[in-house]
Amino acid sequence: MTPAGALLTARDLRKAYGPTNALDGAEFSIHAGEIVAVMGPSGSGKSTLLHCLAGIVTPDSGTITYHGRELSAMSDAERSALRRTEFGFVFQFGQLVPELTCAENVALPLRLTGTKRREAERTALHWMERLEVDDLRAKRPGEVSGGQGQRVAIARALVTGPRMIFADEPTGALDSLNGERVMELLTEAARSTNAAVVLVTHETRVAAYSDREIVVRDGKSRDMERAI
Repeated sequence: MTPAGALLTARDLRKAYGPTNALDGAEFSIHAGEIVAVMGPSGSGKSTLLHCLAGIVTPDSGTITYHGRELSAMSDAERSALRRTEFGFVFQFGQLVPELTCAENVALPLRLTGTKRREAERTALHWMERLEVDDLRAKRPGEVSGGQGQRVAIARALVTGPRMIFADEPTGALDSLNGERVMELLTEAARSTNAAVVLVTHETRVAAYSDREIVVRDGKSRDMERAI
């Protein structure tokens, strides 16, 4: 049974890498504007779950439905377009393009969808201001701190106005102070646009920013809200 009004739902996901079951019947759902933390120990399958939900990895079996459409029924081109326009991504180490300035990095998703340079730069600077990094517009990633780089990465994730944001250990490489500020800015920005956030983390202080927690262990998922 699909949760009423869910933006994205996954049912009975299974994914194996050789003899290892990364996912073994995992389930997941999220609504628009909701922040869900996916928790679990290293190797539990939480990152694999995120990659499947985002259409980066194809599960061996099970279904993922986004906005009424099954991801498996989409072509590779359709899934790629979805990741460019409706999905935003924040990874542990930012993964910014080192040859580009911070402003060019933030504008890149818009440029890839055909947005004209001036409009893309204007939108990029708007989000850099929201994330308090507009003073870094001309700097390259190697010239900024880890916390600043993650704020730039969050601005890049938000620049297309995505309906969903996938954040994989977004504070994992940061100290506690920078991690707290990054989470404050990420959640504030997501809530202001009603974007759903799938937040993979092993830190309880990071999960505290979520509305609900899913625990993944041995490839199986457990919704902590429903378990109470």
